[in-house]
Amino acid sequence: MPVIIGHRGAPGYRPEHTRSSYELAIEQGADAVEPDVVATRDGVLVVRHENEISGTTDVADRPEFAHLRTVKEFAGHTVEGWFTEDFTWAELQTLRSRERIPDLRPDSAAFDGAEPILSLPDVLDIARAGAVGVVIEIKRAPYFASIGIDLAELVARDVRAAGWQGEGAPGALIVESFEEQALRGVRERGIDARYVYLVERKGTAVDLLLERGSEAPSYSDQLADIPALADRVDGISVHKHLLVAKDEPPAFAGRALEAGLDLFTWTCRPENAFLEKRFRLLGGSAARGDWRAEWALLAQIGVTGVFADHPDLAREAF
Repeated sequence: MPVIIGHRGAPGYRPEHTRSSYELAIEQGADAVEPDVVATRDGVLVVRHENEISGTTDVADRPEFAHLRTVKEFAGHTVEGWFTEDFTWAELQTLRSRERIPDLRPDSAAFDGAEPILSLPDVLDIARAGAVGVVIEIKRAPYFASIGIDLAELVARDVRAAGWQGEGAPGALIVESFEEQALRGVRERGIDARYVYLVERKGTAVDLLLERGSEAPSYSDQLADIPALADRVDGISVHKHLLVAKDEPPAFAGRALEAGLDLFTWTCRPENAFLEKRFRLLGGSAARGDWRAEWALLAQIGVTGVFADHPDLAREAF
C-alpha cells in the first residue's frame, strides 16, 4: 500500500496548515503530514501554501497591516498582496487562518478565523505527538534567496532543533521542492532525509530558468532522463495528471521505480474540479466525482505514496 501523506493536513475538512487540519489527518490514518514552508522577516519558517497570504488568512481585514499590501515581481511573475517576508513572526501570530478555496469547500470554510498560523517547529511537534512522518516542502526558494533569506539553512536549523535527526528521530523525514537547488542546500547541510523532486505537468523549474535561461530543460525533458534524476535525488513527486491522463501509465513511471526512485503523486482530491474529465460526475465542481476509479489507476502503477486532502478517503482507496 502506498504511503498516505496528509497534504497540508486534512484540508478537505479544515483550513489547510492549521493544527486541527494536521491532527485530523493523523486521526484519519495518514502516515505523514506535509507542511509547505516560507519565511518571515525575522527568519521564522511558517507553514503556508504561498508567501502571499491574503487567500489563507484574515490579513486583508486587519487595518493595522494595510500598509504592508504591496506588489512584488520575480522571474517574470507579478503578485499583489501581503507577504510573509514583510512580517515578523510575532505579527503573523495575530492573524487567523482561512479556507483557501471556500467555494469548493464551504464546510471547511465554516472554521475560518478559529486558528492561528503555525511554524515549522509547531508541525514537527504535532507529527512527533502523532507518531507520523513529515514531508517538508520548500516553497519559492529562488525568490527568498534573492532577498537574502536561505530557506535551506532555516529548514536544517529547525529539523535539528526539533530532534528529527539520528537514532532519536521520531519519524520518517522527506524534503521536497520544485527546485533541486533547494534540495541540494539542505542535503549539503548534513540533514539525513529522503530528497524528492517535485515535477509539474508542464513548464520549467525556476532555479533552472534563472541559471540557464532558454537552455534550461523543462520538467518533461527531465522526466525523459530518469537515470540522471536517479543520480541526484531519492524520488520524484509528479502532478497526478502525468500519471492518469491516459489509461496506460507513462513510461517514466516504470523507469523511475526500476531505477530505485520513490514515485509520489499529488494531489488526490475527490471533487470534480480536481479529477480528470472522464472521472467527473454530475453535481458541479464541488461535488465528488468517481475518485475511486481515478485513484485505482495510481494504485495499479504502484506509486510509493500519495498526497491527499482527505486522508480517510485515501486510506479507504489504497
